[in-house]
Amino acid sequence: MKQKIVVAFLTGIITTSIISFTLLGVNRGFATGFVWVWLRSWAIACAEVVPVVLLISPLVQRLARLLLRERLPAAEAPLLPDAGIEKT
Repeated sequence: MKQKIVVAFLTGIITTSIISFTLLGVNRGFATGFVWVWLRSWAIACAEVVPVVLLISPLVQRLARLLLRERLPAAEAPLLPDAGIEKT
């Protein structure tokens, strides 16, 4: 669980920093005070993204397995139907 939290935190920091910097630069330009506005936006985005990543990552992993037609581990199988995946 610790690793999942660290991965979510690092993913949140990296992705929100890039996206918020880019969108703020495109929409408002690199005017005076840009850094402070960006840091504020980045902090808000990080606070939102980290919990969301923790909540949806198991569902995204299951969806990826279904799309790739991989078998779900037995511990995860009851949470999602087989969706036509043949049992081996």
